[in-house]
Amino acid sequence: METVTAFDATAVVPEEERALPGRRETYAELVRRLSHQSVVKHFDAYADIDWDADELRIDPGDPSWELDADDSLGATSWYRMQPPEVRARIGLHLVATFMKTGLQFESVLKRGLLDFAFDLPNGSPEYRYVYHEVIEEAQHSLMFQEFVNRTGFDVPGLGGLDRFLSRTVIRLARLFPDLFFFFVLGGEDPIDHVQRTALRSGRDIHPLLRRIMQIHVTEEARHLCFARHYLKRNVPRLDPVRRLVLSVFTPVILAVMAQRMMQPSAQIVRQYGIPDAVIDEAYGTNPRHREKTLAALAKVRELCRELGLLTPVASPVWRVLGISSA
Repeated sequence: METVTAFDATAVVPEEERALPGRRETYAELVRRLSHQSVVKHFDAYADIDWDADELRIDPGDPSWELDADDSLGATSWYRMQPPEVRARIGLHLVATFMKTGLQFESVLKRGLLDFAFDLPNGSPEYRYVYHEVIEEAQHSLMFQEFVNRTGFDVPGLGGLDRFLSRTVIRLARLFPDLFFFFVLGGEDPIDHVQRTALRSGRDIHPLLRRIMQIHVTEEARHLCFARHYLKRNVPRLDPVRRLVLSVFTPVILAVMAQRMMQPSAQIVRQYGIPDAVIDEAYGTNPRHREKTLAALAKVRELCRELGLLTPVASPVWRVLGISSA
């Protein structure tokens, strides 16, 4: 089992897994390699985190929860004018909200992956890999929920409409797996980018949050690799109608998922009385926030370009949604 020192701020952040350089690794070989890595480099939510250690205790007033000046909300004068304990509490509440949203996304992901695997033929290398990923995502959900529980916040996560639409996403895994795996990247890429950036920033991060992020990015390196290579293998085989649907709906999914993963929930806005003007300043008209959103979606946008999905029909959708690099 992979071991990462719980409080080591210098632990190496692994790069996303890629096809082996220097030789032509087939898709099947890549998937089998990812499955093997799930055996030799995996984590357990409770065996690999000492939740009751004094160093990992969550104190809502701990200054390490405060948002730094590079954060979209943290940079606003409204946030900087709040008392230190309120700034810390808002920061922790945001983390708990993103954790809850993340575990609910992973619930959709797990159910979709199981549906995807249901009809796979005997001997399919994807079958074993998918079950490894489901197991790992289940450990992530346990880890995220335990964190939420220990914050003391009653975080609802996704709203009613999102919960309803999630059932449609699950069905896509069997009916239109290519669109489902773009949904996967839409949820995983932004949070993976945010966590990797934070871990490499050198800033003060609460040791429990650091440990959770270290575990998460290590295993997401495989999950993101599989989704990208599945799409690289299968999208070129789609008929023109499915390619058109995929090209138009993918930016919609990416824009919605990035917003869920990178902006405060309505509950936080209400509870702390954040003015609409501050939200607009932080997220609506903030060029720095747009830059961060584009950076979080850069890899999946480049994948769409590589697969020929940035068509004259689809490109305006990207621009209208504000996630085009052009």
